[in-house]
Amino acid sequence: MKHLPLFFDLAGRTVVVVGESPAADRRADLARSAGAEVSRVTAATVKIADFRGAAAAFIATGTLEGDTAAQHLAKAAGVPVNVADRPELCDFILPAIVDRDGVVVAISTGGASPTLASILRGRIEAALPERIGALAKLARTFRAQANALIPDPARRRGFWRRLVEGPAARLVLAGDEAGARRVALGELDAVRRRMSPVGIAHIVGAGPGDPDLLTLRAAQLLQEADAILHDELVPAAILGRARRDAELVLVGKRKGSVGLAQADIEAELVRRVRAGQTVVRLKAGDPFIFGRGGEEVEALRAAGLPVSVVPGVTAALGCAASVGIPLTHRRLASAVTFVSGHGADGREVTWPRLAAQSHTLAIYMGATEAASVRDRLLDAGTAPTTPVAIVENGTRPDERVSVGRLSDLARIAATHTRGDAGPSLLIVGEVAALATVADQPLLAEVS
Repeated sequence: MKHLPLFFDLAGRTVVVVGESPAADRRADLARSAGAEVSRVTAATVKIADFRGAAAAFIATGTLEGDTAAQHLAKAAGVPVNVADRPELCDFILPAIVDRDGVVVAISTGGASPTLASILRGRIEAALPERIGALAKLARTFRAQANALIPDPARRRGFWRRLVEGPAARLVLAGDEAGARRVALGELDAVRRRMSPVGIAHIVGAGPGDPDLLTLRAAQLLQEADAILHDELVPAAILGRARRDAELVLVGKRKGSVGLAQADIEAELVRRVRAGQTVVRLKAGDPFIFGRGGEEVEALRAAGLPVSVVPGVTAALGCAASVGIPLTHRRLASAVTFVSGHGADGREVTWPRLAAQSHTLAIYMGATEAASVRDRLLDAGTAPTTPVAIVENGTRPDERVSVGRLSDLARIAATHTRGDAGPSLLIVGEVAALATVADQPLLAEVS
């Protein structure tokens, strides 16, 4: 290791910055961000007295002569010095820095490749949750209490590990700091009384099927979950992203098949969280778009248990994008409505409003209701020639799309309702004519 990484407390201490270049400005701003008192000096006026009593010096005059002269003065005053882009003149170097509200990560290649350090910084920034600084503040809030109430070092370490990895941490990262404090207090009391603390449930959207469309938070939670209660429609490729020892529990069902009742799913979530598990309820698409995630959140809250929600790419967005259909378009569609095909009998859907021009319909679970959807829209005044598209297994390797006109919707849908058919989304509106269909010309179904 060429350089020893250290973090200095510069609050209230003097840092000298020599030079008037952009590099000098950046170093002055960086020192101020750490609480230092910055003294700016020009290369033409710098003298040894400028450095006396300083904690550090940054030099960026822009010339080798100016940098060398200022460096000699700083060294004579006994002050550690950094010279911009001249590692041979430096006592210390500046790393690439990731700063998340007090959580600081420094990356250095010892001056060998600043570009590599910058690339690594970008990757770390993408991996670190945006609110990780709030988690550090939560830990600081409870540090004195934990040290006082948990004298045993091993149990205290267990408490801290759970605090920064468990339910309280996830609530903080989701923006619920008040909820996180309540959970942390409960866990602190449980540890003190040698009780088992409660866990947490995460209602997570798995997206339309492509594992690469998982959100970063969803991917992180799959690696942290003790148990994953998943829908039938969540593909194996996504379940394969879970922690190897996580328990995978199938609780969903396809339309028309017998599965676990919703009340039983909610009861299982409550039972597992009360037992201290970190549970991911993994739903195809987005939990709050025809996913019944709201009911599960209500059940957990009613039981007084912690819960967070992680949105997913819903089927309408993922499937439409996968086949090149913009759900809104400046010339073709100024509105889009997500609707469930289960409402095709008219009790849940006001079809005349949906039949308006310049309106896109994204109809979930509608392939088996295609005839009713067609008839309702035609009766409401939609033109029979209105373009439609059916996307089966959208975003997945076995994706299949059919295009046609509203008048032929039932016939087109018939090929997407066979016994082994995957989930299908119906798109009705002028934008459906923009679908990209491999080896199939537009509207070939009715040509």
